[in-house]
Amino acid sequence: CPAEEVDQMPCEDPRRNSQLSRDMNYYRERHCPAPGEAPLCLVPPPQGYRIPISWPDSLHKIWHDNMPYDKIAERKGHQGWMKEEGPYFIFPGGGTMFPDGAEQYIEKLGQYIPIDGGVLRTALDMGCGVASFGGFLLKEDITTLSFAPRDSHKGQIQFALERGIPAFVAMLGTRRLPFSAHSFDLVHCSRCLIPFAARNGTYFLEVDRLLRPGGYVVISGPPVQWPKQDKEWADLQAVAHALCYELIVVDGNTVIWKKPSGSSCLPNQNEFGLDLCSDTDDPSNAWYIKLKKCVSRVSPNGEIAVASIPSWPERLSKPPTRVSLIKNGIDVFEADTRRWARRVAYYKKILGIKLGTPLIRNVMDMNAFFGGFAAALVSDPLWVMNVVPARKPLTLGVIYDRGLIGVYHDWCEAFSTYPRTYDLIHAAGINSIKDTTGKSRCHLVDLLVEMDRMLRPEGTVVIRDIPEVIEKLRRIGTAIQWTVKVHGSEPESQTGDKILVATKK
Repeated sequence: CPAEEVDQMPCEDPRRNSQLSRDMNYYRERHCPAPGEAPLCLVPPPQGYRIPISWPDSLHKIWHDNMPYDKIAERKGHQGWMKEEGPYFIFPGGGTMFPDGAEQYIEKLGQYIPIDGGVLRTALDMGCGVASFGGFLLKEDITTLSFAPRDSHKGQIQFALERGIPAFVAMLGTRRLPFSAHSFDLVHCSRCLIPFAARNGTYFLEVDRLLRPGGYVVISGPPVQWPKQDKEWADLQAVAHALCYELIVVDGNTVIWKKPSGSSCLPNQNEFGLDLCSDTDDPSNAWYIKLKKCVSRVSPNGEIAVASIPSWPERLSKPPTRVSLIKNGIDVFEADTRRWARRVAYYKKILGIKLGTPLIRNVMDMNAFFGGFAAALVSDPLWVMNVVPARKPLTLGVIYDRGLIGVYHDWCEAFSTYPRTYDLIHAAGINSIKDTTGKSRCHLVDLLVEMDRMLRPEGTVVIRDIPEVIEKLRRIGTAIQWTVKVHGSEPESQTGDKILVATKK
């Protein structure tokens, strides 16, 4: 690609999106080029690019030349977001609502919600800035998926990923966020400026869809006790009250609510006129699904509530209720867990993939199913973005029940991330993820070019599939200048799969 395409994101292209409607921020959501219109070229790194600083040092500093954008440092430096220092950007850990640092802020929240002890495991940070909140929660064993739109500051999310913090590009506008229902134990907004009470509480209803029963909502900044926002603050409290959320505390400009654990709160007659969603609405269906002005139903068995689900790390290996989506779900879950433990051991020992070393921090599993690959890596110093292809069974809820994170995605489109943001990309059964209709919707070349865009230089791709597919991939991989090796699968494998291991130069 031309040098100016250094940060190319095909589905978040400001040039195209600026022509679209601004209503409910529609123009800042995903809008992909039509099939065949996406550029088929390899995205170059910026001049002076070097291999990223490895975790955990990257939490505090990254190379300036890897993303030479000074705007955030200039605008937000006084709030402790980041500052330029010699060849580095330094991240003191601050944010607009916590200029003294995320650690102090998290300590304050810990007075009101159970930050330690494994009760809370998955968090969503909306409008996250450079994701210091999520970065500092990691040492409490809470995994936060942070998001923000592609923004005028240049690359909040790119900075977050360069630091080694789980993040992706998204906008809460007209559609559901690409997550299963009742996934997050904690939803956090620090000056995210989402008008939660607007449009009959539509955005708060989306938070409610994503939040596990018994989970917590933390909102810091406007409109919470904010000058000249009395009406917005009153409306926000009214929406939470209408949904029977328990007010835990209002501490300065921070409010914390707890979602009810059961479905005892049937929408009462209220000024918002909220009703339960219809029986036909699957609250976990969330790929290009419009936001709904109704309250998502919670399954009656109650086993997904924060207090009912096992604490971390027990929840990783216990088959959750939601595995029953699949026939013989518990058996399939346990077999999948054993299979991936065996495969990952083989990847490390025999194929020499540097999992478990500081060289691999940001990992993507393109066809995650129940998250077995990620579960087998849980003691390594990395995190995994588990992707459930949108046309496959909706197993993302199982992944979140295990205490892992991920999103839905259709692999015939570009992923919502900046270039050079993953150290390792893994795919089992790559042919099945791009095409489940019998008619080919997109080509393997497009898919490998997209993987190359997401991969950091010297990053690794691991793909397992049948020999004919691997041979096609070997030819394409060589054409896009990867160093490619093909291996047999582990001796216990009954599938006859081959494994392609490639490195981006």
